[in-house]
Amino acid sequence: MPRLPLGAWVDSAVGFLQRHLSWLFDAIGSVVSGMYDGIDAVLSAPEPLLLAGILAVLAWWLRSLLAGVLAFAGFALIDSVELWDDSMATLSLVLVATVVTLVIAIPLGIWAARSKTVGAVVRPVLDFMQTMPAMVYLIPGVFFFGVGVVPGIIATIIFALPPGVRMTELGIRQVDAELVEAAEAFGTSPRDTLLRVQLPLALRTIMAGINQVIMLGLSMVVIAGMVGGGGLGGDVFQAIGNVNIGLGFEAGVSVVVLAMYLDRITGALSLQVSPVGRRALARAKELAGGPRIWDHRPQPAVAIAGAVVLALVAGGLGVFGGSPAKDNTASGAGNVGKGEKITMGYIPWDEGIASTFLWKELLEERGYDVDARQYEAGALYAGQAGGQIDIQTDSWLPVTHAAYWAKYKNQLEDMGSWYDQTSLELSVPSYVKGVHSLADLKGKASTFQGRIIGIEPGAGEMGLLKDKVLKAYGLEGEYEVVDGSTPAMLSELKRSYEKKEPLVVVLWSPHWAYNTYDLTKLDDPRNVWGTGDGIHTLTRGGFTDDHPRVASWLKDFDISEKQLTSLEATIQSTGKGKEQEAVRAWLKDNPRAADTWTPVAHGE
Repeated sequence: MPRLPLGAWVDSAVGFLQRHLSWLFDAIGSVVSGMYDGIDAVLSAPEPLLLAGILAVLAWWLRSLLAGVLAFAGFALIDSVELWDDSMATLSLVLVATVVTLVIAIPLGIWAARSKTVGAVVRPVLDFMQTMPAMVYLIPGVFFFGVGVVPGIIATIIFALPPGVRMTELGIRQVDAELVEAAEAFGTSPRDTLLRVQLPLALRTIMAGINQVIMLGLSMVVIAGMVGGGGLGGDVFQAIGNVNIGLGFEAGVSVVVLAMYLDRITGALSLQVSPVGRRALARAKELAGGPRIWDHRPQPAVAIAGAVVLALVAGGLGVFGGSPAKDNTASGAGNVGKGEKITMGYIPWDEGIASTFLWKELLEERGYDVDARQYEAGALYAGQAGGQIDIQTDSWLPVTHAAYWAKYKNQLEDMGSWYDQTSLELSVPSYVKGVHSLADLKGKASTFQGRIIGIEPGAGEMGLLKDKVLKAYGLEGEYEVVDGSTPAMLSELKRSYEKKEPLVVVLWSPHWAYNTYDLTKLDDPRNVWGTGDGIHTLTRGGFTDDHPRVASWLKDFDISEKQLTSLEATIQSTGKGKEQEAVRAWLKDNPRAADTWTPVAHGE
């Protein structure tokens, strides 16, 4: 049967929409971004414990004193692990996505409930949306809206829409038909029947749908972090990429706190706003008997007064508005950046991490405000081509990243290669005997459990391995290439090396692993890997015109193998999450490096 070019059709349709409706996507992106920035500004303005207190008062008002105490403790925990700002960014993303989703879902659900034809058409579409893997929604999101928070919000809206529509339709259909008939018999208009009979009685089911929308939105935060959505999703994605268990646990606990708070609050609201819920709540109070202190709920006026008092006390103590932002920029001599914003993106490869945080520190020392974020390779190139990311320092050309360069080269500027002594290879520990070349792997899959431990699936080296190297040496079908991440591969290498277990890993040179472990680079007698790449710095189109001094520094940048490997080793020894601290220590040991790479004329 001939292959159906479904993917090509979708690509053509997306390209057509991008060419002809880019103005619409820009407008949608501006509206969504504006909503997010507004909500994030409101949530980020108060001092963390003040906002935690206000949210705790809300929980006390809607549920109980115990709920208020636990809410405050949970938010205080988030603040104590220094993830407050990221948590508020995540909460802002969820709130924006929820509002937009409900604006679409509730009217659509009402329409589907009142029209069998609409319901029959909508149902399979919702099935398709709900079963499609959530990550797939990021692909058109990045293409239409670039990287950042907007594609994350759009993907969240699409993913969370089905339960909102379904629960609204279900709630209205479950309203007793006799009540609707009675309302119509008394001459009530269809509009009043909907507003006065069906919606009030369906409200508890609709609120359950809202709860599901919020929970699904929170489940998308990690995926949004893959495309620069920031917040806790960015922390979790960074923890996954770097195998940072501590950061992953802290970010995960923060997500759990937000999820539990929002779940309990929406559940309490469903009881308060629904006539059926209020009756159920009243019956529960009667069955509970006498009042218990931990179940106490204040009157609305008391709750509002409590929130106002918290705000006034915080203002009097000078804590409203939070702690002043940290100033990373230079002052006085050498402050040529004067606070100009520059964004950087990196893939979690060791030389990429080292060079990114090196340039982040160098530019901040010269007065620039630099934001560096981790991305998946495809999202990094797409975001840079779209203008959201200014610099990346780890593009392997002309071979490894050839596909990305061919696709985006007209929208990027190549600042040149800063390191040329590279190679791609598969490696095995030296205690594995009789394996010295790629050809020696043939027939020995059982020795290595039939696996080659790989890195990020979007990495160019992985594409070359799967498409060319395995075929050239007859290893297809015998070995499975395990997709993962660079830190995960290194973690598996460390574990197996300590146990003297045989394994094959995807590596490249230069890499600090060759200094840490005794490894054998497998020869490539057929030269399938090709000649070594140069590691290039790429900037978005127009960067040189906007920042000519920085572009000049990047073009002249060059680093020796000894400098690069020592910088990578310093970062490794300092620990995960302390990259810039390690770079500062390294620059102190190499005092001439900053003036060599970012020269500033005397008196500037």
